[in-house]
Amino acid sequence: MSNIQEAMALVNELYKGHAIKQKGGKMYLQVVHRVEAFRRTLGAEFGIDTQIIVDDGHRVVVKAVVTNKDGITVGSGMAEEIRGQGHVNTTSALENAETSAIGRALASLGLSGGEYASANEMDAVPRKAHNIEQNQAAAVEKKDPPSQASPAPSEPTAELTQEELDKKHDKSVYLDMQSQLRQMKHVNNVHTLFDRMKPKIQEIKKRNPEAAQHIVKLFLDAEQSLTKGEN
Repeated sequence: MSNIQEAMALVNELYKGHAIKQKGGKMYLQVVHRVEAFRRTLGAEFGIDTQIIVDDGHRVVVKAVVTNKDGITVGSGMAEEIRGQGHVNTTSALENAETSAIGRALASLGLSGGEYASANEMDAVPRKAHNIEQNQAAAVEKKDPPSQASPAPSEPTAELTQEELDKKHDKSVYLDMQSQLRQMKHVNNVHTLFDRMKPKIQEIKKRNPEAAQHIVKLFLDAEQSLTKGEN
């Protein structure tokens, strides 16, 4: 448990310099920084896995679980987003829900961003419920839903552009891979992780080839370093 406590302490330190102001004035430490603290203190012994629970074309529900080295779940979190509601969820509802679910899973371990609920203190719940009702009514009436004001996404990024969101996501992946690779002692582990991350790297490459190249270089450097050590 001492490692968890170290992670909590590091999150508190990052909060002081990296927390952003939400609507209402409260401060929030984004998931990318909490994942960084998680990996820096817990390394590759703990894992974060996500699962799509619902994706029916209207809403997306994602569950994230944190597991220890024995594969036992030690933390979890869920998040829901409504497709097409707001700039972010028009193109990235799944990614948005995944990030929020990871944030809530980390919060269940004590690695919170200032508030346990990452959806601007859950004030987005009434808006999401309203949006679901509108989608259902539109399906019945076979009419286009009326335009709505953009609801606050689960991760407080209402003021960020899609390009900025993508950059934060890519940086989070980079930092996660960097931390995991530093913990590895065998080349085979590097290859296994790379095979698992191929779809994600390809996704990043489509919109940002340079970011994908940096991530691939992490694997190449780790492979080269470990190969030298084994010879």
